[in-house]
Amino acid sequence: MSRRSAVKNARTPKAPDASGIGPRQPCPCGSGKRYKACHGAEGGAVDIPVARPFEGLAAECELIALREFVPSGTAVLPLVGAEREVVLGTVLPMAAAALVRADGVAYVGLQVQTRSSDVSRDLARAVRWVLTAKPGDVLGVVGPDTDPGDQPERLQDLVDVDAAIEAVVHADFGWWMPEGSEPTGEVAVSLERANSAILPTERIGPAAYWVDAGERAHLRWVRPEPEEELLAALARLHARGELLLGEGSRYAGSFRAHGLLVPVWDLDRESHAREWTAAVEQLGTRLAAALASLADEPLTSDERRARDGLLGRQITIR
Repeated sequence: MSRRSAVKNARTPKAPDASGIGPRQPCPCGSGKRYKACHGAEGGAVDIPVARPFEGLAAECELIALREFVPSGTAVLPLVGAEREVVLGTVLPMAAAALVRADGVAYVGLQVQTRSSDVSRDLARAVRWVLTAKPGDVLGVVGPDTDPGDQPERLQDLVDVDAAIEAVVHADFGWWMPEGSEPTGEVAVSLERANSAILPTERIGPAAYWVDAGERAHLRWVRPEPEEELLAALARLHARGELLLGEGSRYAGSFRAHGLLVPVWDLDRESHAREWTAAVEQLGTRLAAALASLADEPLTSDERRARDGLLGRQITIR
């Protein structure tokens, strides 16, 4: 082979493999490496972990909240072209992946054990299953063997990606049962156990939830912004003394879940959840202004120190 041909071939990009990901693209597992040096390498894992499974959905933040920390909640899934309404539930009886109640109401569970590393794909599998299931049918665990065909879908393929979801928080798990019916057997035991573990929770803003954890209450707020930008904006507010929600509040830190950051505030539990609603709205306004200012105003030295302090109060749960 001539030198010119060798150079030409070296510059020709390789086509994507069966996964549809080009070798020089970032690996979807979130490692920061190129696909060819990570899960696309010879002997790499076939089941690629997806770091941000709900990316591209307007409901991303609410889905993360319902999956990670809302104890009892439901939301109608904005399916496209489906004849049956499907309701997302945080937890289903016996931690089922999906079920159809005796009255025909179809549920898909969010807080479930899965057999793959893509939560979005597993949810799509459960949705496809429940669309054709009969009253009384239960899907215990979802995984690759649940696929209805050769082309696995993701949740983004089944819903209106621009549609928000209306999350409803419940005081208990009574919604498991059709109106007027009484639980029996394993369902009754599961219902009693689930109700006893509930932490009082209220939704006080978009993807913002007040939780009574016992000695203190908390605000957990799933934010859609890229982590680096959000941390910079939080640091700007912190340096100005504007990161609080008012008297009786303290910024506690943040955790990462499914690719997004969830800031957490400690709150005085003597105040009712609704008493914090206005403070959350005001903080949201200040945070939006801080985010907008980052384009023209780099962080000051004080703000950079504040950011370093916030970084020390982060954990990753998924």
